Amino acid sequence: VATLIEQIAKLKSANAIVFDIHGEYQPITGSGIKHYKIAGPTDIIQDDIIFLPYWLLTYEEMLSMMLDRSDNNAPNQAMIFSRTVLEKKKEYLISIKKSELAEIITIDSPTPYDMTFLLNKLEEINTGMIDGARGPKAGDFNGKLSRFIQRLDAKIQDKRLNFIFSKDNKLLEYNYINTLCKSLVTPTSHNGGVKIIDFSEVPSDILPLIVSLIARIVFSVQQWTDKDKINPIALFCDEAHLYIPNDAKQGIEMSSLNSFERIAKEGRKYGVGLVVITQRPSEVNRTVLSQSNNFIAMRLTNADDQSVVKKLMPDSIGNFAELLPVLDVGEALIVGDASLLPSRIKVKEPENKPNSNTIKFWDVWSQDNSNDTIDEAIEALRKQTK
Repeated sequence: VATLIEQIAKLKSANAIVFDIHGEYQPITGSGIKHYKIAGPTDIIQDDIIFLPYWLLTYEEMLSMMLDRSDNNAPNQAMIFSRTVLEKKKEYLISIKKSELAEIITIDSPTPYDMTFLLNKLEEINTGMIDGARGPKAGDFNGKLSRFIQRLDAKIQDKRLNFIFSKDNKLLEYNYINTLCKSLVTPTSHNGGVKIIDFSEVPSDILPLIVSLIARIVFSVQQWTDKDKINPIALFCDEAHLYIPNDAKQGIEMSSLNSFERIAKEGRKYGVGLVVITQRPSEVNRTVLSQSNNFIAMRLTNADDQSVVKKLMPDSIGNFAELLPVLDVGEALIVGDASLLPSRIKVKEPENKPNSNTIKFWDVWSQDNSNDTIDEAIEALRKQTK
C-alpha cells in the first residue's frame, strides 16, 4: 500500500484518500502527499485537523449513535428527535436569509443547527405539561425522552468526541462543509494528490460511523458534480474488516456497511473507486469484495482467508491460489482487469516504510536498559491523545 501511495502521488492530477486507522502511514511524506488527522480531545481548528460536526450525520447515523433500540420509548424518541432537528435546521436557514432552502431541505440535508438549543427543546418536551380537567397533567411525551436526553448529553460531554461536538462557532457556519470537501476532494494541484487521514484517536466503538461518514460525503459530492467535470477519486480502506464487516450486528456497523456497499455498487458511475485493504478477507463483507475488479493477494496462512481469495479468482487459473501460503515477503498474486494474465509479482519496496512492523521482542528484551514510559503513557491515556 505504501508503494502504491508513493507512485500515485507522482501523478499530476492524482486524487486519493487513505483511511489510516492506526497512524501507520505517518512516515510516508513527499510531494503530492498531504496528512490530516481527525481531531483529538485537545485539538482546535487548523488546516490539517479534521472536524466532523454532528450536523453532517444523517438521521439514521445520528440515531445509531444515540438511540437505545431496546427502550420501549425508542420510537417516540426517534420521532421527536427527527421533528425537532428538522425544525432547528429550518430556523437556522431562515436566520441566515435562506428561507427558500428552508422550504425544501430534508432531515438529512447537511445544514448546521445548534445542539444546545436542540437539547433545550427536547427537555422542554420531556417535562411538558398540558391542561387537564382537574388542573395541569403530564403531556403526551412527558418523561419519555429522559434516557435519550441523557445519552445525547453524555456524548456531548465526552471529550473523545471533540471532533463531533466541539463548541467552536466556526463549525456552525453555513459554508463549513464547502471548506471540508475542498480539503478532501480537491485533487493534487491544491492539496496533495494523496490525502492520508489519521483515525488513531477516534474511539473504536464509533470508528465505523466516522470512516463511513467521510466516504459518504465524498461519494455525495461526486454524485452531485457535473459528469463532464468529475475528477475520479480512490478511497483506500485500510483495516477494512473493522468498518466493512461481513457480520454487522450493531446499528453503527450497519450504517457504515450500507454506505460502503452503495459506493462499491455505484461508485464507478461517479468516479469513486474503492480499494479494500485487509489482512482478514474472511471478515470483510462479501458484497463489497465481489464488486472489486482487481485482486492483489499477498501471503495468507489462514484457511478461511485463503478460501475467500480462491473463490474470488477465476476457475481457469487452476491451482494458482495454492501459492498463497508460500509467497515470500513482498510477493503477491495479481488477478483482474489490470493484468492480462494472473501473475505472481514482486512489489517494489517503498521509499518510506509505514510504522506497521511488529516490535522485535527478542531484540528489545536483549538490551541493557529498558525505557520507563509508564508516566507518559498514563498521561496520554488520561488525555486520550498522544
